[in-house]
Amino acid sequence: MRLEVRVFSGLEKYIPGARFGRSIEVERPEGITVAELVDSLGIPRSQVFTVLVNGRHAAMDAVLQPGDRVSLFPPVGGG
Repeated sequence: MRLEVRVFSGLEKYIPGARFGRSIEVERPEGITVAELVDSLGIPRSQVFTVLVNGRHAAMDAVLQPGDRVSLFPPVGGG
């Protein structure tokens, strides 16, 4: 199934050719979870703090559906 993935704030370094906030299409098996997607992209799970699926917060164990738009964000520090 096709998924649209966007990575932000440094997570793009884990995916060759990925750019901040730009969508990339990936093909993955049906029934894959967010955690499995993150693993398949080579991003350490500890680096993903917030996940949005179709613009809504989602857990790492959420099962993805064909055509889902997944956005991945790391922890953000500030001061």
